[in-house]
Amino acid sequence: MNSFSRQIAQDFKAIQRPLRVQILVFTFIRLIFNTLFRMVYPFLPVFSRGLGVDIATLSLALTNRYLAGMLGPFLASFADHRGRKIGMLFGVGMFTAGAFIMVLWPSFPSFVVMLILTTLGKSGFEPSMLAYLGDRIPYQRRGLPFSFTELGWSLSFFLGIPLISLLIAQRGWMLPFGLLTLLGCGAGFVLLFLVPRDTPSDEKQTNPLLNIRDVLKFPPAVAGLVIGMSGSTANEVINLVFGVWMEDSFGLMIIALGGAAAVIGLAELGGETLAGGLVDRFGKGRAIKVGLIANCFAALLFPLIGSNAVGAVISLFIFFITFEFWLVSSIPMMTEIMPGARATLMALNVAGLSLGRALGTLVGPILYDWGIGASAGAAIVFNLVAILALRRVSKVVS
Repeated sequence: MNSFSRQIAQDFKAIQRPLRVQILVFTFIRLIFNTLFRMVYPFLPVFSRGLGVDIATLSLALTNRYLAGMLGPFLASFADHRGRKIGMLFGVGMFTAGAFIMVLWPSFPSFVVMLILTTLGKSGFEPSMLAYLGDRIPYQRRGLPFSFTELGWSLSFFLGIPLISLLIAQRGWMLPFGLLTLLGCGAGFVLLFLVPRDTPSDEKQTNPLLNIRDVLKFPPAVAGLVIGMSGSTANEVINLVFGVWMEDSFGLMIIALGGAAAVIGLAELGGETLAGGLVDRFGKGRAIKVGLIANCFAALLFPLIGSNAVGAVISLFIFFITFEFWLVSSIPMMTEIMPGARATLMALNVAGLSLGRALGTLVGPILYDWGIGASAGAAIVFNLVAILALRRVSKVVS
């Protein structure tokens, strides 16, 4: 493990210094974004009391995230035509405006607007950032830097959420929004001076619908979207019910909500680290295939060894680490399918992942009525669909 860590560190140092600094900044910005994105769920009762609405009403407001996320391809197409830097600045601006609205007017309508604007900001920034890196890093070496930026997701669980918890406990539920507003302003200022202005390679099309149409007319791109959508559905049919399953099986709510959450955080971090160190050496297509197959075997562990709490936690860890490994490995591959529309395709990929989660949320409870074995079986089927789609993409990139 020490040699593996040293190799990752050496590979990261091999990246040119200006780009290395930018990657660190991008990761920190994603940490800010994902902290706000994830903090709503564990602190839902706190926000419910602060806003004076019941949890059911607040939960219903969260569905706006799915709707706002579907606009991501239109925002990212803007980055394909106006430049990656403009797309990133636009995303940070939307995020900051959303957090600031809660500072100015702490109310339920503002909370709804905040959810929409911050999701739009996330949907605008991340594809633009990935396209920016894809423009500058050779395909053979994208695995590590792309995986590094994904740490902004797992670290939001380990660093961001505990900080938010401390702020709420000592200063009240409003303070996090003020801090996130300041961090957003700082991120925009740093981006303005750190990232050079870029000129889009193709300015012929100014209609986002045309860019989206071109992506959806290209079979390998559609196959890439199927990988993300089907694979995320496989994850969600387990993710949605594992807490209920553990409570029903062992009667331990603390393990279901506390220990399982910690296991997922560790698995996310482990999957991102493994992808960063291995994906460029394995090859993107091979790493994705290995991850999907391993995720199928991990799903089998739920009915096989999940008869006790220890086995259930082990199954959960392996399932999520293999999921995170193939998902992070797929990001650099997706950036190479259509270089002329990188940001648009990446945003469509995010939308596809969201659609897959929505589908998993829809069928997950129905499957669980037949037990965790049915959920595991469905996860395997969806993963196999993703593997079949991968064969089509591998004809273009690998």
